[in-house]
Order: sequence, then structure tokens, then C-alpha cells
Amino acid sequence: MSSLLLRPWHPGDAADLCLLYQSSPDLGTQFNQALPDQNSAERFIQTSLTFDPDVACNFAIELNGMAVGNVGISNINRRHLSAWVYYWLSSDARGQGLATRAAATLSSWAMEDLGIFRLELGHRINNPASCKVALGSGFLAEGVERSKLQYGDERFDVETHARLRTDPTPAVELLPVQLY
Repeated sequence: MSSLLLRPWHPGDAADLCLLYQSSPDLGTQFNQALPDQNSAERFIQTSLTFDPDVACNFAIELNGMAVGNVGISNINRRHLSAWVYYWLSSDARGQGLATRAAATLSSWAMEDLGIFRLELGHRINNPASCKVALGSGFLAEGVERSKLQYGDERFDVETHARLRTDPTPAVELLPVQLY
């Protein structure tokens, strides 16, 4: 039986982050920088995978004691009670429903613990796996933003999704959350 958990990142995850980055070359666009060694991975954790309920909350997706991905919220807007959701997994951890469960868990946590009403996310339209995660974790498609993202010289359309506190709860088994 697998052990699954969402928890904040800590410097001790640098080896896991370095390994998952090296084994998942497509994550370079998510990180927007290279992580060639544990020192760079530790700096990335300290600067980009922070946990601050006023700014951004990143959770390591831990599988059997190893960080295999991230789910987080940013652009937390207390005036409108909204935030932006994002997620990524190592290539080895994909296809098991982990991202869907993590996104559903994060959404429930953000709505219950932070009082967020509206969560938004977006994915490139050429990424059907991310769309499946969004839909499976209760996010409804709202529309396409043309040429929103640019990676290298190429621009990508993005499908935007949202989940409201008043939307039905998805039929997904939530993960345990450990804050510290």
C-alpha cells in the first residue's frame, strides 16, 4: 500500500527535487530554470516553493516518503477571495491519479482553511493530461485564452478552468494534509 501526503516543501527535499527534475526534462518549462544539483534545488525550494498563506502555498506531493511533485496556489487575492492553482509531477509519478487527488485536496484546503471562494487554473490546450486533472478535481472549463503563454519562440493557447466553493465536490479521495 502506498503512503501519500501533501505537506510544505523543506530543504531536505532538495535531493528528491533534483532527481525528479533530471528524470522529467519537460519540467524545465514549469521551473523556468535548470536544477543541475542539490544546491540549486535547495535554492529553488527556498525561493519558489514557499509556503505563505498571504502569497503562495506550495505542497510537496509525497509518495512513500519521497517528494514526487507539487501542487500550489498563488495570486491569493483576499479582497475577492480568489487564487490561482498549479500542479506538476515527475514523469514516473504520472498516470496514477496523484495530480487529480492533490489538486482536489488543495482546493478543499484552500476553501476551508483560507476561505477562498474561487480557484482558477489554466493549461496549454495541447496538454490533455492537465485538462483531465483539472476536470477530475472539480474545475469546470470556462474558455480559451489565445496565445497566452510563450515557451521559446512558440506561443500556446490556454484553456482556463475554475472551481467555486459552491460547486459540487468531486468524487475523489482526498489526501492527508500535514502543515508542519
